[in-house]
Amino acid sequence: MYEFKRLSEVFQSAEEIPFDDFSKIIIMSDCHRGDGSWADNFSKNKNIYYAALTYYYRNNYTYIELGDGDELWENDNICDIISEHKDVFSLLVKFIDDGRAHFLYGNHDIEKRKYASRSVKRRGYLYLDESDKRIVNAFLKTKVHEGIILRHRVTGDKIFLVHGHQADFPNDGLWMISRFLVRYFWRPLELIGIRDPNSASKNHRKKATITNKIVDWVKANNQMIIAGHTHRAVFPEVGRPPYFNDGCCVHPYGITGIEIASGKIALVKWSVKTKEDGTLYVGRDEMEKPVKLKEFFK
Repeated sequence: MYEFKRLSEVFQSAEEIPFDDFSKIIIMSDCHRGDGSWADNFSKNKNIYYAALTYYYRNNYTYIELGDGDELWENDNICDIISEHKDVFSLLVKFIDDGRAHFLYGNHDIEKRKYASRSVKRRGYLYLDESDKRIVNAFLKTKVHEGIILRHRVTGDKIFLVHGHQADFPNDGLWMISRFLVRYFWRPLELIGIRDPNSASKNHRKKATITNKIVDWVKANNQMIIAGHTHRAVFPEVGRPPYFNDGCCVHPYGITGIEIASGKIALVKWSVKTKEDGTLYVGRDEMEKPVKLKEFFK
């Protein structure tokens, strides 16, 4: 099967990154940072995302982005995205400068795979102007992966991180056709309020199909996996196939992510809340309470 083979290829070639019970990691995906237009789905949650990342930066978390961080199907120039969200990129630069950031590409920013090797010259990729050279230089220091394996320093247990579009043939094998349709057909419709019904993030049947394919791979390989792509957060019960999904950053109610800290894993949501005096603030909730990772490695 195409999807099964693709996931195995990514797993076998993925770079391993060590972690342990003292590590603190936040995993997010599907931010779809755009150009600030009506089609920019990230804009409505930008302040929530910024508040969450500020918390994780101050508390010494490593940030891992599982793909579709930038919307490069609807937008053909990432410089427009950086210009619109300079504050967000400046914060990401801090993670990069501290060596606490890892990036994967998804189908909507698949063009970043050109820069999967640090040896590749990426002059012009993130170039803006003189005042923004620090952002450019910082991003040139990082590597963009298709997959990553988190390997526990003590137990050797592995967590496979991947965007998940590899289990979605139209968005992987036929991504150039899909991008064409999104950029020149669905984006104009989205600007007037119409949504793409065929997107994996909006089509519930398609979500289930992709999820089932990934779960089949997990069971066949006895391998824990954390993915994105479907925009649907998943946190399995202990004893079920260890397929996790971090959700996304473009839902109306806020953003979701998966935290790994103190040897435990949790699904969290960040959203705007209201105090008794009517003051608004951004707060964190645990959608699923922390569970010891070793429970999923048995």
